Amino acid sequence: MVSVLFTTMLSSSSTSTLITQMDTQTQKQEIVRVTQQLLDAISCKDYESYSRLCDPSMTCFEPEALGNLIEGMDFHKFYFDNNSGLRGPKIHTTLLNPNVHLMGDEGACIAYIRLTQYIDKLAFATFLHF
Repeated sequence: MVSVLFTTMLSSSSTSTLITQMDTQTQKQEIVRVTQQLLDAISCKDYESYSRLCDPSMTCFEPEALGNLIEGMDFHKFYFDNNSGLRGPKIHTTLLNPNVHLMGDEGACIAYIRLTQYIDKLAFATFLHF
């Protein structure tokens, strides 16, 4: 099984006030819950929800960018706009073994295994994990 570190830069305007008022365990559970919402938005190709959950000034390294730093959300919006025909709507994503590290009052890092189940073009149930 392959495990990869994923970090998510959640929109600070909507979540930071709520998270700072919680105890540590509740904060970690909230990060897991919001991360699952983000994965669900990706699976459902729901850019509106995705953009509401992400900071518009996020930065990331993606395999498709070949080691280059990506800034902002335009890179990701391209995939939402152009992947509507891939794999159809039957996608289910599960967040496995989440491990949350709180970094002060307004930051957190979450590492997890992402299991994606879908129906392929031949109507077989299959999965990816990363």
